Amino acid sequence: MSDLVDELRAIVGQEACLSRPEELFVYECDGLTLDAATPSAVVLPETTSQVVDVVKACRRHDTPFVPRGAGTGLSGGAHAKSNAVVIETSRMKRIIEIDLENRIARVQPGLVNLQLSEAVSHHGLYYAPDPSSQQVCTIGGNVAENSGGPHTLKYGATTDHVLSLEIVMPDGEVLVLGHNSGYGPGYDLVGVVTGSEGTLGIVTEVTVKLLEVPEGIETMLAIFPDVVSACRAVLDIIGSGMVPAALEIIDRRTIQVVEDSVYRAGLPRTAGAVLLAELDGARCALGDQLARMQQFCRDAGASEVRVAKDADERDLFWKARKGSFGAMGRLAPDLYVHDAVVPRAQLPGILEQVNEIGERYGLVLANVFHAGDGNLHPIISFDKRNAEELDRVMKAGREILEACLAVGGVLTGEHGVGTEKREFMSLLFSDADLDAMMKLRNCFNPEGCCNPGKMLPITRACVESNPAARGALLELIS
Repeated sequence: MSDLVDELRAIVGQEACLSRPEELFVYECDGLTLDAATPSAVVLPETTSQVVDVVKACRRHDTPFVPRGAGTGLSGGAHAKSNAVVIETSRMKRIIEIDLENRIARVQPGLVNLQLSEAVSHHGLYYAPDPSSQQVCTIGGNVAENSGGPHTLKYGATTDHVLSLEIVMPDGEVLVLGHNSGYGPGYDLVGVVTGSEGTLGIVTEVTVKLLEVPEGIETMLAIFPDVVSACRAVLDIIGSGMVPAALEIIDRRTIQVVEDSVYRAGLPRTAGAVLLAELDGARCALGDQLARMQQFCRDAGASEVRVAKDADERDLFWKARKGSFGAMGRLAPDLYVHDAVVPRAQLPGILEQVNEIGERYGLVLANVFHAGDGNLHPIISFDKRNAEELDRVMKAGREILEACLAVGGVLTGEHGVGTEKREFMSLLFSDADLDAMMKLRNCFNPEGCCNPGKMLPITRACVESNPAARGALLELIS
């Protein structure tokens, strides 16, 4: 590796190429601490041309490479499998252009999500996708995982806001996909790359839509005796035809942990669950909608309904919700967070199953989730150094996924597949489906050198890394 490291340092500079064990240690995993892998080196480029040169150097030395943003992902998508070089894009953080007339922005992938909204807020605009980690996660990472967030219910995930991409292909070629109008002719390659988890290339520029800040916002917190009754309120609200900006549920265990942490917001510790609901739009329309939503909550069993009196109280409510994952560190050193999606009507029943699975395996399990679109987040707190406990965690995790799929759900809503759900893909997709995905990946990444070992089951990943076997399989299935 020393020759490759020398080449990488020549490209990005001595200080921007990390190779000592103590430097590499912090890049061995993302937010998923399971299945960690130490990279052979980490480079921190600042320009597209540097990314191109790094990719070409890795190819000359037959070394795989992995794109990485802030490392906040929760599925192992940024783990450096096969001794890969990590291409860390956090220094590519410039806002290249803001076009106010057309309400678009062109940015580098390392720009922190929230910083884009802050940069355009004085123009009355913002960037809608808002993962819970938006204060630290990057837009490039959001593109890789097709990240969602609490406001996905009304505004959609990242893919609904990306217009065009600049991408460095695994052979070093630079492509520009899509069009700033959002109506580029031909195949939707922007849609293909968004959510591809860095397996098709490395995104180096992103052009996104900017939206107008809503005229009015109303944020409500409803207190329920249990999660199931909160879910029934969600079903009633959506069933009425209303489309709130967000409908989030936090269960009792999460409430208690949050209230013991720096994210405390005055939530009642005795509540079985709270529903955080937000409406936005024309101010004249919000009063009636808010009243109807309050009534739906009371009818479903809410003992109390609070409406944020100002922006500070609204921020306090959201602080409790968005800080919940961080607060879980008080329970155990490791977290395993699922994000399966189920039809909304299945929420009450599936949550009872999830909690039963956690109890049966003797695990510390909490729920905080995007109830409006059925995107669950069962959080299991554990210590991976305890092999017996880890075994129970993995078995419970599989049962949770199987239960969600059994009611018509899918494996992931926003966290991605990565290494975490890779071997579960065959539970959802047929062999023909997975072969089609592999053929698509091979069009972009024929040698399997870009983020190897992710998304597809390991048997197909092995085929990807073996050109002779891949050729035989493609001939067989063509």
